[in-house]
Amino acid sequence: MLETGIISAAAYLPRLRLSRAAIADANKWANPALSTLAKGHRAVCSHDEDSLTMGVEAARLCLSGTQTFQPERLEFASTTAPFIDRASSIILSEALTLPASSTMCRDITGSLACGTAGLINALKGQESALLVAADKRPAKVASAQELTFGHAAAAIAVGSENPIARIVASTLMAVDFPDHYRKPDAKTDYYLEERWVRDEGIMKIVPLAVTSLLREAGYGIEDIAHIAFAGMNAGGVRQIAKTLSIGNEQLVRSLDSRCGETGTAHGLLMLCQALETARPGEKILLVHFAQGCQAVLVEATEAIADWDPKYPLQEQLASGVEDENYLRFLSFSEHLQVDWGVRAERDARTSISAFYRNRRALTAFVGGVCTACGTQQFPKGQGCVNPDCRQLGTLVDEPFQHKSGRIKSFTEDWLAISENPPFKYGNVVFEGGGVVMMEFADFDEGQLEVGLPVRPVFRIKEKDPKRNFHRYNWKAAPLMEGKGA
Repeated sequence: MLETGIISAAAYLPRLRLSRAAIADANKWANPALSTLAKGHRAVCSHDEDSLTMGVEAARLCLSGTQTFQPERLEFASTTAPFIDRASSIILSEALTLPASSTMCRDITGSLACGTAGLINALKGQESALLVAADKRPAKVASAQELTFGHAAAAIAVGSENPIARIVASTLMAVDFPDHYRKPDAKTDYYLEERWVRDEGIMKIVPLAVTSLLREAGYGIEDIAHIAFAGMNAGGVRQIAKTLSIGNEQLVRSLDSRCGETGTAHGLLMLCQALETARPGEKILLVHFAQGCQAVLVEATEAIADWDPKYPLQEQLASGVEDENYLRFLSFSEHLQVDWGVRAERDARTSISAFYRNRRALTAFVGGVCTACGTQQFPKGQGCVNPDCRQLGTLVDEPFQHKSGRIKSFTEDWLAISENPPFKYGNVVFEGGGVVMMEFADFDEGQLEVGLPVRPVFRIKEKDPKRNFHRYNWKAAPLMEGKGA
């Protein structure tokens, strides 16, 4: 097999941006010092988003520009996967309609390093791979982390066909330096004193890793056009830059003030940002401080000049919707239990057997098309729904997840149960035909209109608290504002 490299990359940020000032203002009675962190915003998941749904969106964006790319290996990196003992990578694979018989799926976790380490392993391997990293890290109310964390995902496709960047050198320095940790029964991480982490951890481990990598590669720090640091705050980055004689023009812009520190995904997010501006021949150094240090040096190829990401990270950062409703954030984060009334007391019993039988429609959003008359329909069913056809046994699979559609009808229901009322649903007519009753996502009250263009998104359908099970399906969301959307 030919030498592998990065052939595509994409980030996904949730639509909502919570103002840090809103968090600080709500908690200043308990912790006035939070006001020092109250600048900017953090990306936050809606009520029906988690690490897995964000990962699906990042992967879809990543694969949108690769045409026939079929990864031999799919890896999902996260410290906040929705299940501990249910492979998120397999759910992700089915949502992307990857072949079950030829895609090796693996979950990698245990440290915020798993995203960057997974990328290094993929680039040094001999198989085509899709690496997806995502985190939705919880934080204690009124903590510094509540302001500084962010939710996001990133995906990197690795293969040999026309790569936009190739690996030059890498290092994986494993050091059990506990700057934070979380036990299995804990909901949030425990963080150690910041100065100790900076002086004893960052300042001693990171320079050693970087100098070792550059020595192996045969380059000086001045040869690197783009240098991205993840896993450390702005103060730590400034000190590292001074120690290593890194110029401000070399530093990849920090994302912390615009979307927050996004955990496992953050290093790959910054790599996406660097790739979007890199020119052929320029070198990109990604350094991630997490239980030691992971560093990878890549060089942009001539192909990067023609690379046109569908929804660049900078456009996502600019198109976020500001939200100052801190109580809604607490509800979405399950820190606050809202009384939804007696209608919410029903037992939403999960039928695993029914889900399994219908998972092709629910997880992959695959319908059918009649080979006799060309009518598209969802669900696939046994017979054609065209009244002028009605033939049986003529339907073949027809994926709907990549189609755009338009709202045909809608309802905003204040009586139905929703974690983000009103409950929005209606009919969507898809390009090429097919009308599907769907829930709507990422629309505010009063925004729905007949004729508005929409796209399918993978989201949480329902949570079963008695059995700790999430059901996923596809909803209709506004079209992206990015290129080609």
